[in-house]
Amino acid sequence: MEHQIIHGGVIRRLWAADLSAFRDHLLRLDPQSRFDRFAMAVNDDFLIRYAEHCFGVDDVTYGYYVDGTLRGVGELRDVGINIIGGSVEAAFSVELVWRRLGFGLELMDRIVRAARNRRAESLYMSCDACNAAMKGLARKFTADLRFETDDLISRLVARSPSAASVWGEFADNSTSVAIAKLDLQTRVYSMQRRFRPSFTPFEAAF
Repeated sequence: MEHQIIHGGVIRRLWAADLSAFRDHLLRLDPQSRFDRFAMAVNDDFLIRYAEHCFGVDDVTYGYYVDGTLRGVGELRDVGINIIGGSVEAAFSVELVWRRLGFGLELMDRIVRAARNRRAESLYMSCDACNAAMKGLARKFTADLRFETDDLISRLVARSPSAASVWGEFADNSTSVAIAKLDLQTRVYSMQRRFRPSFTPFEAAF
C-alpha cells in the first residue's frame, strides 16, 4: 500500500510543493551518502540546483516522510528524450541514521512499478561499486529486472503494464496529492503561528 506506516513514517509521491523538503533532505546527506547518490563528490550549491530541476512533467519521485521531514527518496528520471518507452534512471538517497529500516525496498517497488507502467525498456541505477546496500536492494527485484552489467544496467522483464499496476499508481498518486496539500497547509499554518505576534495591536496599547 502507498501510505502504509513504516517505522513511524509514510511513503508517498512527491510533488512541486515538496521541493523545499526534497532540497533539505539532500543537504542533510553526509559526504558518503552524497557520493553514493551522484557517483561523485558534490557540494551544497550543486544539491540546491539539482533539487530545483527535479519536478518536471516526466519526473516521478517518491519520498519517505517522518513527522513532516523527508528522510528518504526514490527517483525515476528519463535518460533519453522521453520517459515513455525509453531508458530511465532510478536513484535513491537515504539519510544515514534512517537506513536499514525497510522503506528502501518500498521506494524501489514503486519506482520499478512506475518504470513498467511507462513501458520503459532499460533501467539504469546509479550505483558506485562500493555501494553494496544498493546492489543488494536491486537484486531483490530479479522477477522484474534482468541485470546486464555490474553497473546495474538492467532491462525490465518483457511484460506489459497490468490494469492493477496502472490503477494502483493512479490511486496512490491521487491520495498523495491530498496528503501533499494537507502537509503544505500544516507547514503554512505552522509558519504563521511562528511569526504571529503574541498580542494584538489593541492589547499592546494597554
